Amino acid sequence: MGRLREGWRARRGRWWWLAALILVPVVFGSVVAVALLLALVDAATAGDQIELIKTGLAVGAGTGGAVALVLAGRRQWSTEQANRVTERSAGDSRHDATERRITDLYSKAADQLGSEKAAVRLAGIYSLERLGQDNPALRQTVVNLLCAYLRMPSETASEQEIEVRKTAQRVFTTHLDGGRSSRKSFWFGINLDLTGAVLNYFDLQDARLRDGRFGGAEFVGRTWFDLAEFDGDAIFGGARFEKSASFQSVQFGAEARFRDAEFGGAADFDGATFAEAPSFTGATFAEPPVISDSVELN
Repeated sequence: MGRLREGWRARRGRWWWLAALILVPVVFGSVVAVALLLALVDAATAGDQIELIKTGLAVGAGTGGAVALVLAGRRQWSTEQANRVTERSAGDSRHDATERRITDLYSKAADQLGSEKAAVRLAGIYSLERLGQDNPALRQTVVNLLCAYLRMPSETASEQEIEVRKTAQRVFTTHLDGGRSSRKSFWFGINLDLTGAVLNYFDLQDARLRDGRFGGAEFVGRTWFDLAEFDGDAIFGGARFEKSASFQSVQFGAEARFRDAEFGGAADFDGATFAEAPSFTGATFAEPPVISDSVELN
C-alpha cells in the first residue's frame, strides 16, 4: 500500500510539471498579446479601439478556458488514481482474506484426520479433497497429507478404519485418472509416496503421475495398476502383494524397481513397457508372472 501511494505521488509530481509546461507558454503568450493590444488601443481610433478590446477579451477568455481545461484534467486524473489505489487495496484485502480462509480450512481438515472418530476423519478427507479440487496449488500438499495418513500404522483393523483408508485411496483413484484428462477433476503432475503404507484393494488404473513410491507397502486384497503411466520412478522394492497384482500395459518412464517384492497371487505385466531395465532381483512369485521374455527377473 505504501508503495502504491509513493508511486501515485511521483506520478502526481510529473503531472504538475506537464501542466506547467502547457500553462506557462499559454499564459505568457496571453500576457504579451494583451500588452500589445493595449499599446495598439492607445494609438488606435475610437472604432478600432472597440475591436481591439473585443480581441483582447477573446484572448483572455481563451486563456481562461485553457487554464480551466488543464485544471479539469488534473482533477480527473487525481480521481482516477485515487480509485485505482482503492481498488488495488481492496483486491489485496480480498486476497489476504481468501488465503486466511484456505489456511484455516486446511488446518481444520488436518486436525480432523487425527480424530479418534472415523466419521470425523472421513469429513477431514472430504474437506481436503474439496480444497485440492478448488485450489490447484494445494493439490500436492493435500496428496502428501493423505499419503502420510495412509503410512501411519493402524492400531485397529476395524471395518470403520478400513473404510476411512479406502476413502483416502479413492481420492487418488478419482483425481489421478488420466484416462479422462479432459475432466476438470484430473490433478496433473502428482507424486505419490506410500512407502510402507497398508493399502486395501488399491486401484490406480489409468493413473498419470510422476514418481510413485510404494517400497515396503502392503497391498491387501487385489491390486490394479493397469494402463497407468509413471513419468518418473516407480519404486516397489520390498512391497508385498497379498493377492493378484495387475500391471497390464503400464508405462514405466524411468526406474522400475521390484527388488525383494513378494507376489502372493498372479503378477500380470502383459504389455508393460520399461524405459529402463527393471529390477526384479530377489522378487518371489506364487505363480509364474506374465511378462515380456526380454525382461530378466533375476
